[in-house]
Amino acid sequence: MGRALGWLAAATLAIGASSALAFQPSGKVDCIAPSDPGGGWDFTCRSVGRLLEQLDLVPASVQTTNMAGAGGGVAYAHTVSKRRDDDQLIVAASTATTTRLAQKQFPGMSADMVRWAAALGADYGIIAVGKDSPYDSLPELMDALKKKPGSVSFAGGSATGGWDHLKVLQTAQKAGVDQLRKIKYLSYNNGGEAITQVIGGHIDAFTGDISESKGFIDSGDLKVLAVLADQRLPAPLDNLPTAKEQGIDEVAPNWRGFYLPKGISDEAYQWWVNTFDKVYASDEWKKVMKQNGLMPFHKSGKAFDEYVRQQINDLQQLSKEIGLVQ
Repeated sequence: MGRALGWLAAATLAIGASSALAFQPSGKVDCIAPSDPGGGWDFTCRSVGRLLEQLDLVPASVQTTNMAGAGGGVAYAHTVSKRRDDDQLIVAASTATTTRLAQKQFPGMSADMVRWAAALGADYGIIAVGKDSPYDSLPELMDALKKKPGSVSFAGGSATGGWDHLKVLQTAQKAGVDQLRKIKYLSYNNGGEAITQVIGGHIDAFTGDISESKGFIDSGDLKVLAVLADQRLPAPLDNLPTAKEQGIDEVAPNWRGFYLPKGISDEAYQWWVNTFDKVYASDEWKKVMKQNGLMPFHKSGKAFDEYVRQQINDLQQLSKEIGLVQ
C-alpha cells in the first residue's frame, strides 16, 4: 500500500511539473512600447514580437501598443494598476527604465511592482552631430564645454535626467568638464525626433543609442563623434571611434529587454523567461542584433532581477553625485 501511495505521489508530482511548464499564452500577446513609434522601445517590441511569431513561440500574433509619456512612466503605471495579472502582456524596457526608477521619477512606484524577465542585447550610446557640424571629434566637443558649459546643446529621446541626458553628463565628467548642471539638454519623445532637430541644425549634438540612429548614420546625415563602448562595434559599424580610444573613459550600454506584470503566476513568468532565452539563442535574433548594432548581453530570470536592482542602486548614487536627485 505504501509503495502504491509512493507511486501515486510521484505521478502527481510529475503531472504538476509538466503542467507548470504547460503554460503558454492562449491568444494575442500585447507588447507595450512606452514611447512613440521610432525609438528604442518601439524597436524592441516590434523586432522581438516579429521573431516570437516567426519562430512559432506564441500561438497567435504579437501586437505592439505605443504608450508614450513620462519617460516610460505612463506604461509602468498602466501595467501596475490596470494589467497586474495579465500574463499575455510584455513591456519593453531598458537602462532608461532603471534610470527613471533610480531617480524616483515614477511617483509612488518601485522596481518591486513588476517582474523583470530578460535582457536581449545592449545598445551602446553614441554622441553625434550633423554632417555639417564644425566638431569632428569628441575631445573637440568636450573642449567647447570646458570653455563654456552652455555653449553646446544636446538633444535626446529620454526625459531630462534620463539615460540619454545622464550619459552626456557622465562623458563630460570623465572629460574634466566643470559645472555639469549648465550643460543644455533638450528632451524629445524619441530618438528619431531628437536626431531630426540635430540634422536640421536647430541643436548642436545628439545623445542616444546606435539602434535608433543607424539609418541616419548610414545615410551620412549623422556624424558619430564617439560610441560609448569598451571597444569598436562589429562591422559594418567598426569605422565609428570609441570615446575610450579618444582618451575619455566612458562606457554606456543600454540593455534592451522586458518586464512583466507583478501578479502573473510563477509558471507564466518562467515560461516567458524560457521563451526570451530561446529568442536570444536563435540565429534569427543574432542577425537582427548585427543589423541594428546591438551587442551580446543576456540576463534572464533571477540573474536579471538582481542585475536590475544593482543597476538602480548604482544609478541612484551617480544621480546624487551629479546633483540630479537629493
